[in-house]
Amino acid sequence: MRIIPVLDLKGGEVVRAQQGKRDRYRPIVTPLSKTSDVVAVAEGLRRLYPFPAFYIADLDAIEGGTPNSGALARLTAMAEPPELWLDAGFADEKTLSAALAEPGLYPVLGSESQQDDALLRRFCDHPELILSLDFFDDGFRGPASFLDEPALWPQKVIVMTLAKVGSASGPDFTRLEAIKAKAGSRSVIAAGGVRNEADIRALSSFGIAAALVATSLHDGTLTPRHLATLGA
Repeated sequence: MRIIPVLDLKGGEVVRAQQGKRDRYRPIVTPLSKTSDVVAVAEGLRRLYPFPAFYIADLDAIEGGTPNSGALARLTAMAEPPELWLDAGFADEKTLSAALAEPGLYPVLGSESQQDDALLRRFCDHPELILSLDFFDDGFRGPASFLDEPALWPQKVIVMTLAKVGSASGPDFTRLEAIKAKAGSRSVIAAGGVRNEADIRALSSFGIAAALVATSLHDGTLTPRHLATLGA
């Protein structure tokens, strides 16, 4: 089972996510890096384990602002460039097509950013597209067909429970199991609430392919030994 570290970007810096309340996000303070600089934090995470991929939430782009293009360019210029799973609020065909053409970039189509299912229908068969089903306190955010028509899902599907992000309250097992039951052979990826090795093993036991993780890496509840044992 893969562990994908999360880098939440806002104003060019890595910020600490708190249960989807984006107005409260502040530059990250972590023992893994002296600053909130994106490359410094990525390098700090890679000192724990040689992660080949990072999930990037470009919060400025998601909220309709200026994308953090400079920070992304610096990540791709690292000595060992990571795969980037990028949610940048993709909501039009031109922007999504350009992202799909970038080597090493895996665009994440977030349900919260969609007015309809046109983009999903157009690109669902693309091998590099990742779908994020976004759940907030008030429930699912996105077109109903994203949930109701699993035939539209690409090969990777993230179950993003924003209320659990940064909460260390445990994964949303019930929702994950429900999505897994509809996903067929697709890879289902957990996001939100992962606390420790036991959570990772529990997710793996019912076939979750990967977990997006931040807090437990920065807080040290997932250690280098755990990561090596898990084969992250």
